[in-house]
Amino acid sequence: MPEPEPPEPYSSGGGRVPEDGGAIAATGAGGAMDLATSEGTTLEKTPGGPEGTGPAGRPRSLWSDAWRDLRRNPIFIISGLIIVFLVIISIWPSLIASGNPLSCDLAKAQEGSQPGHPFGFNGQGCDVYTRTVYGARTSVTVGVCATVGVALLGSVLGGLAGFFGGAWDAILSRITDVFFAIPVVLGGLVLLSVVTSSTVWPVIGFMVLLGWPQLSRIARGSVITAKQNDYVQAARALGASNSRMMLRHILPNAIAPVIVVATIALGTYISLEATLSYLGVGLKPPTVSWGIDISSASQYIRNAPHMLLWPAGALAITVLAFIMLGDAVRDALDPKLR
Repeated sequence: MPEPEPPEPYSSGGGRVPEDGGAIAATGAGGAMDLATSEGTTLEKTPGGPEGTGPAGRPRSLWSDAWRDLRRNPIFIISGLIIVFLVIISIWPSLIASGNPLSCDLAKAQEGSQPGHPFGFNGQGCDVYTRTVYGARTSVTVGVCATVGVALLGSVLGGLAGFFGGAWDAILSRITDVFFAIPVVLGGLVLLSVVTSSTVWPVIGFMVLLGWPQLSRIARGSVITAKQNDYVQAARALGASNSRMMLRHILPNAIAPVIVVATIALGTYISLEATLSYLGVGLKPPTVSWGIDISSASQYIRNAPHMLLWPAGALAITVLAFIMLGDAVRDALDPKLR
């Protein structure tokens, strides 16, 4: 009499255990799901999620997306390298220029390129190359300090006006209208003509005084848009204070337009400093400035064009680099351009 075959084993969920010894996962319906995998196959968890998410599937922020786009933008890379180079020679000009920008020899006035003096000499016999390198310090200092001052003052005043509204908003709007009615160059001729200091601070103060209304309006409109979002209204309903809503919820989402406009304006302030120095009301000797060198070289443009070419070219490249950087930042931070 043949022996009876042993009964097939069953799992606790009612499913049959496969003969290959694979793992069994019981299901709620009484069945089973085979989780066995073939030899050499592993289950891996990728560190990044689908597009639009960061590690572990977390959604990326606006700033991480912007940085990701900027790293792939050749305009940002080129302009960034130029600006880094300008900042380095502004801090340590002696790295590439060993001479003294104030050391002049009238016997070499208006002479062209010579060994050790690739840009020639100006009308006073000063080395044009050395003065061009040292002039970057003045232009970058004026541009950066003026931009920081304008951004801080304009953002604070415009942000408060947009957040609180009412009479404060109305008063600030009328004040900005008054400042917008003042021509920048004419205002510089009037205000700086009575200043006798040869430092950069009167010029920086003038730029902050006439430049903050533009950033103020940008910040005001951005804050008004941000405070209408649902997360701000929810924070207000939960009893969040005004300072917490401004710093934690509104500021991170309203600062992007201010950064874009300020970056582009930085190049404009460098150009404005050169314009005022050319007109004789900006920086004054012995300060080394591209605007001063352009002004002194303009009367020798026919006999010695190299005196005008190099400082004007350095100014143009610097302004263009900051404008290109601002355009790249704007494209990265504006979701509508994605």
